[in-house]
Amino acid sequence: MSGSNVWTRNREKMRNFTEIFSKCADEAAAYGKCVAATTAGRQELQKDLCAKEFEALKNCFVKAAKRHGR
Repeated sequence: MSGSNVWTRNREKMRNFTEIFSKCADEAAAYGKCVAATTAGRQELQKDLCAKEFEALKNCFVKAAKRHGR
């Protein structure tokens, strides 16, 4: 396996990620707001406090990636 081939594939994945991420801006913003709100002050983020928002973001990524791969 060629080393340059690995870098080419990784660069392509990163380009795809930015396109996919842009399609999930609303979900990403909602998740970010939840994380920010639950960690206000000196509170630590606790597992599952933003599970609903994370699940929505994950589902959006999966759908966008499937559409992108067509």
